[in-house]
Amino acid sequence: MGYPNISLAVDAGQSSTRVRAVGSDVPDLSLPGVNTAAPLPPQWATLLRSALARTGPASTVALGSSGLGAETAQELLDLLEDTPVQRLILAHDSVTSYLGALGDGEGCVIAAGTGTICLAVGPHETARVDGWGNLIGDAGSAYWIGRTAMEAALRGYDGRRQMTALTGLMQHEFPDLESAYLTLQSDPDKVARIAAFSSQVNEVAASDRVAGTILDKAAAHLSESVQAALRRVRLGGPSVPRVAAIGGVFRSERVLRRFTDYLTLEWPTFALASTTGEGIDGAQALLTLAATHPLSARLSIAER
Repeated sequence: MGYPNISLAVDAGQSSTRVRAVGSDVPDLSLPGVNTAAPLPPQWATLLRSALARTGPASTVALGSSGLGAETAQELLDLLEDTPVQRLILAHDSVTSYLGALGDGEGCVIAAGTGTICLAVGPHETARVDGWGNLIGDAGSAYWIGRTAMEAALRGYDGRRQMTALTGLMQHEFPDLESAYLTLQSDPDKVARIAAFSSQVNEVAASDRVAGTILDKAAAHLSESVQAALRRVRLGGPSVPRVAAIGGVFRSERVLRRFTDYLTLEWPTFALASTTGEGIDGAQALLTLAATHPLSARLSIAER
């Protein structure tokens, strides 16, 4: 029995999922995102069935997903037993973000949105830094900025620290500041809500010392992650490494400038690398990634 030459590249994020039918003229699809607090394989299977219904049969799937932990490609392939899919490549979205941003060369990619994760690739090994979630990690992320700013706002309200414009901004969203913590604790979207406050921090950073300091500290955390990742893959020497910075946090000019400044202290001629693509491009790159490439050790592959 023959199988189609179409392959699916999938970039599954928490807000949305993009699907590309490689070898077909079907336009890229936009599907719902994944809920990382729920089991992922059934969600991936549902997304892929929806995609296959619109693209036609595909024999190979390369999927990069947010929230990937111990799940395996075999688990997902078993859920697709009645489909034409014969080969499945599964990766954390840090891998597909890297391939999308820098291709298969050496360097480091740091992604800072609601959360933060950094991935470096050296001649023989890879290193992941942070991406440990809002409870115990994600330093410098939008959530980290928002939470730190809300704490500063309440310290100002209490009189424990200097007053800051952040107090008024927070009170605009929570008129009764003394019950704000209760409102947030009961909000199922608390992480996104706190992360969203980071945009207000950026708006007043130029005129409010507290807000500016928070953004500077976020940039320091992000540059620290990059330097740690580069050292671990032995790219932290005198040669200037390729580093790409992606994600909404870097839309802040102040964060981006400070982040670059901190890395310039280590490499005086440092300049950020231009990105070549997005996560969906990285998912497509999985289809042709050499088995000897350092990133291959981070893939889960299953065939039948």
